Amino acid sequence: MTIADFDFSGRSALITGAASGIGAACARWLDRRGIARLILVDRDEAALGKLELDSEVRRIFGDVTDPTVGERIAAQAGAIDHAIVNAGIASGGTIADLNFAEWRRTMSINLDGALLSLQSAIALIRQRGAGGSIVLTASISGTKAEPGTAAYGASKAGVLQLARVAAKELAAERIRVNAIAPGGVDTPIWDDQPFFADMVAQHGGDRAAAIAALAGMATPLGRYATPDEIAGQIGFLLSDMAASITGTVLVSDGGYSL
Repeated sequence: MTIADFDFSGRSALITGAASGIGAACARWLDRRGIARLILVDRDEAALGKLELDSEVRRIFGDVTDPTVGERIAAQAGAIDHAIVNAGIASGGTIADLNFAEWRRTMSINLDGALLSLQSAIALIRQRGAGGSIVLTASISGTKAEPGTAAYGASKAGVLQLARVAAKELAAERIRVNAIAPGGVDTPIWDDQPFFADMVAQHGGDRAAAIAALAGMATPLGRYATPDEIAGQIGFLLSDMAASITGTVLVSDGGYSL
């Protein structure tokens, strides 16, 4: 398949968590494939402002857990064809030691924020009345248990079920809803994790070496995905090439869950 197989000319898309990582990669991927208009949402105003794209871009700065952000999206976005519900954070800690405030923070951003963003996306796609497609970014942690991932894994399991229920509710309107469940992806999300900071220190401050070591231990393929690779997979699920796919979870974890 080539770029010509994924023609988004004349279409528009909403992306949350668009300032970095998978969200930014999705914006660039769609931009290269002719998308006419992008509505990009993130709380990192500086990083979102640095994205250089050829399409028309509307930037909305704010936290997806804030219901007023949804109101701003509704006021500024107009009708859309596609949405990528992507904003999220990482979290760690065993159940016995997990601070409840951290549990709530993780659930608020990863699950509450996904619900609010999904509601905004549905309303905007319905304005067109011609169907559309939505992809939610979940995680393999939503299906595979590992120590220390209770809050993150539970939030992403919720995202997976949210996508499935939405797919069934919206199928009659020709709005397809799918989820992607990445394993390790080399994004800035790792940099907030204390254990990863320790690994970087063990590798003499070489972040790339730490990522490579972590991926080598965790995946049969021996590597983590790049944001651009995940963006391409999300783009496929959004595209007309996936016209008969809804309610599915695309696992992209390098074999980690085998």
